[in-house]
Amino acid sequence: MATRTIACLATAAILSSCASLDATPEPSSPEVAMEEALERSVQREGIFGGEPISYTAAVEELDLPARDERPAANLVSFSYVADSPTAGAERPVLFVFNGGPISASLWLHIGAVGPKRVSAPYDLSAPVDEFELVDNPHAPLDVADLVFFDPASTGFSTVAEGGDPTAFFSIEADAAQFVDFIEAWLERHDREGAPIYILGESYGTMRAAEAAGQLAEPGGPPPADGVFLMGQAVNIIEYAQRRQNIISYVVSLPTLAAMGWEQDRVVRKGRSFETFIADATAFGETDYLTALFQGNRLEGDELRRIADKLEEYTGIPAAYYVENRLRISKEQYRRELLKAESKVLGRSDGRYVGGDPQSDASGVVTQAYLTSFTRYVSEVFDLEIDESYRTLAEVGGLNAWGWGEASPFGHFDYSVRLEKAFEANPDFRLLVGNGYHDTMTTVGAADYLVAQADWPMDRVRLSYYQGGHMAYSSDESAEAFGQDIRDWIAGGEDWANGGE
Repeated sequence: MATRTIACLATAAILSSCASLDATPEPSSPEVAMEEALERSVQREGIFGGEPISYTAAVEELDLPARDERPAANLVSFSYVADSPTAGAERPVLFVFNGGPISASLWLHIGAVGPKRVSAPYDLSAPVDEFELVDNPHAPLDVADLVFFDPASTGFSTVAEGGDPTAFFSIEADAAQFVDFIEAWLERHDREGAPIYILGESYGTMRAAEAAGQLAEPGGPPPADGVFLMGQAVNIIEYAQRRQNIISYVVSLPTLAAMGWEQDRVVRKGRSFETFIADATAFGETDYLTALFQGNRLEGDELRRIADKLEEYTGIPAAYYVENRLRISKEQYRRELLKAESKVLGRSDGRYVGGDPQSDASGVVTQAYLTSFTRYVSEVFDLEIDESYRTLAEVGGLNAWGWGEASPFGHFDYSVRLEKAFEANPDFRLLVGNGYHDTMTTVGAADYLVAQADWPMDRVRLSYYQGGHMAYSSDESAEAFGQDIRDWIAGGEDWANGGE
């Protein structure tokens, strides 16, 4: 079988591709024409969810015709389809993608959902060569077939010659491309009646919500049966921490508390991690929110009391909080907590510690993922690395993307599209997940999302994991993540927790 190579982009672009919304990618090489078809498939076996599964691993090309104002595109995806006698048209299909906007799906593929995953060392200071590519028994192939979606201009997927890639650079058009892909993939595999589940991460949660809304409209594929928002950005209320946006400080407090706990800088008082975070959350939603609302009217003993409690939960001295009017952003916190030691916490995963304020100490995770994905596709699919593969599209920054407003922060609630999904399918289930130590999308914002939504709470579950933006990098969280996917697809009377 002829070998082909996949491109390795600059480190800055690699790090941003796990979906930091404020990152601008470095330029990559121009797309090159493919000299031969990429399609290929291999037979594999593995243990998933405790069950032995034979499956077909495939690289597939789907040509999408031009539609509306969108050009034609050649979409290349990775898929894993069970070969068992019970697999058939009614077997669920889980469509998986990452964020950006817009990136390839390799991070969830090799990090959590595919048949192989990268296991991070317990020692968070370990170098990239100590990360291991291992079998992934947590992959949900026992309950659903897996399809990894790379939008045009990412991965091997391309816009047709002469087409304008920017035609896809908006929330609505990007999701419409994905919906077209779902329809084409299901038709090709004679799976038009299969239950559809969608897992998106970071910006990908915006795509997932919008796509679920589009699927709920008549005339296309059936409505989705479930959406999993991992590292949700759909209510993006807390990402831009303007000093006037007091909610952003409230919803970020549990993340600061989790990072302070990890670095042993907080006052634990014999509490477990879960109890400590619950106490910090409750304080944020009550006394802290009230104090922020009062602003410069808060003085004297009450100001000092609030600052003392913030010191207890975050490890930052009360005097510093007073100086900053009780407002310390996530970026300030990353630099301030270990400032005396000339260290800074990671952005994507605040458990990691580095010495360079200009880099993300947790970037070692994405480096390990790219290295392992390169090795994996070479060994399994006989594909190697060259400039035809892109981890991240050249969108041109936030202002080049069509958010429906002037910026993603103009219209901050993209979750409203999920209301149509709930209405269209009485069995639709929503799972919202987040890493405790993720400073880009936070557990507090996820909790706020669910608390403010008009969804039927008997079909909503909220799950938190130890770790950062890609919390599944740790073995413990990968296991919990995989089990959550199984439970989400299976449903059941006691599945939902309504965000509690």
